[in-house]
Amino acid sequence: SLHRQWKFFESFAASFAALYSVGGIRATFTIGVGAGGPAAYWSSYVITCVFVFITAAVLAEICSALPAAGSIYFWAAESGGKKYGRLFGFVVAWWSTTAWTTFVASVCQATANFLLSEISVFGLEFSTDVNDIKFRAVQWIVSEVILFLGVGMNYLNPKTYSYIFRAATYIILLDFALNMIWLPIGASKTYGFQDAKFVFTQTYNETGAPPVWNWMLSYYVTAGILVGFEASGHISEETVNASTTAARGIFWSAVASAVIGFPLVIMFLFCLPDLDVLYSFASPQPFVDIYALALGPRAHVVMNVVCILGLFFNITIAGVASSRLIWAVARDGVLPFSGWISQVSAKKEPRNAVIVMHAVAALLLCTILASPVAFASLVSAAGVPTITAYALIAFGRTFITPHDFKHASWSLGKWSRPLTFITFVWNLYLACVLFSPLYFPVTGAGFNYSPVIFAFTTVMGVATWWFTPAEAWLPQGRLGKVHMLDQEYQRE
Repeated sequence: SLHRQWKFFESFAASFAALYSVGGIRATFTIGVGAGGPAAYWSSYVITCVFVFITAAVLAEICSALPAAGSIYFWAAESGGKKYGRLFGFVVAWWSTTAWTTFVASVCQATANFLLSEISVFGLEFSTDVNDIKFRAVQWIVSEVILFLGVGMNYLNPKTYSYIFRAATYIILLDFALNMIWLPIGASKTYGFQDAKFVFTQTYNETGAPPVWNWMLSYYVTAGILVGFEASGHISEETVNASTTAARGIFWSAVASAVIGFPLVIMFLFCLPDLDVLYSFASPQPFVDIYALALGPRAHVVMNVVCILGLFFNITIAGVASSRLIWAVARDGVLPFSGWISQVSAKKEPRNAVIVMHAVAALLLCTILASPVAFASLVSAAGVPTITAYALIAFGRTFITPHDFKHASWSLGKWSRPLTFITFVWNLYLACVLFSPLYFPVTGAGFNYSPVIFAFTTVMGVATWWFTPAEAWLPQGRLGKVHMLDQEYQRE
């Protein structure tokens, strides 16, 4: 078993820092504004926030009843009941491990983009065009180095890791404060603000999609920003009084991430240069150019360093959640080489699961070499399986096991079933958006690889379910032990 010593702050920080809504908004901002314009972006963000609160509340209730490492995988198995539980569990195990590992890879590329954008800002003689294979080769190498460093932090002592959680939270708050104070001051002294009409009513179509679908594609970004708040559940077996603490961590991290994100979205829209200027930037991350315009060619480096530090901690903490999820899934024999992957070190850490996460994320980053839109595909591939898992769990809870999970100490009471149904419909819709191509007309170079990745993981989930004997899969015994341990800690 894993060590159990983390409390509410660590539980909250695991999801809050893994979400890192400040960094997510910024990293995908130009994609979001291009799909429908400022009017679509802010309004879609508000709608997303409302449904994220509902989804987080539903998952928090389930976590309260089943506080176990690998959380979302167990929740799916329980929501499917006796008839479909094992199938749901196996499929979601593959979906969620792929999602979190892909998320780690996508953040590594995002971090590389912020760093490499300084080439363009400082006018160095090297192409930063993502269509140039030479630049993509450099982008890939830098991303792999960042992955190595970020994942390497996962080998620290669990006690030391508490400081990482705190440092990540403080960096996010610093990042938020600088963007809310320094950026508008800089913009006011340089190119000026956009007017309210632009921010709240301006539309734009950078995707080439039909008008209605172009607007819907704004959810491509808002959905990807506010997903992954179940991370508190992934570390619940390392959390004291997990049935309450992990549930609170899930819900309040989602609320906090969404709430600080909204004023930031509005501020970014007011501080944008004209859209034609925005989409003329040659950098792989146009926000670095925005900072350079607003803050100056030297001062903006400070802001960019904060961005990179925030993303680096995002990688590290997402790695914690991802490795615990992989370990929990392997513990029940769902993955190939599960016996080796599920081994823990003398310090009660899932070292082998970290190695697997690193290896798979490194392979996923190789898609940078093949496609100029690899980043958008990785964002989608990271969001689709998790969001689809949310939908499947909610489907099971609504139609198959509506009367289970009654012992949850964090309960929604009579609102549980209607809110669970809403969660199912909302996340099913988001999955459809994330499967969509982002740019039209669709070409091989602009193909969204996330449906391919999703199909492969689904097939693997079904295959392992089919070939793994039912008696070889023992999550019920695991969960019984989790409940027993949690009750012991509640009595202490």
